[in-house]
Amino acid sequence: MPFFIKTESIKKTYLTEIKIKNKTIKEHKKWVKKLINQGIYIKSGFLIDKDRIPGAGGILLIKCDSFEEAETLIKEDPMIKSDIVNWNLNEWIDIIQ
Repeated sequence: MPFFIKTESIKKTYLTEIKIKNKTIKEHKKWVKKLINQGIYIKSGFLIDKDRIPGAGGILLIKCDSFEEAETLIKEDPMIKSDIVNWNLNEWIDIIQ
């Protein structure tokens, strides 16, 4: 089963909207936990720089049967549904299997 990677960055408009951002991140965590409980392999996290300061965006890794299945699930992510992130979805190809 292939892996798919969603990369995202918070839209500049929302960088200062802390309450909206924090509420949406909380909903995102619940959504990820729900998928895990359904047996879907998914990992989600954010990027930090060398000084451990966040702000470089986030990455979500999910295992699905197809790009279409991954995209359908990803579009249910509260971060996307709330339209606070710019995002991209790609399949990851392992060069050593």
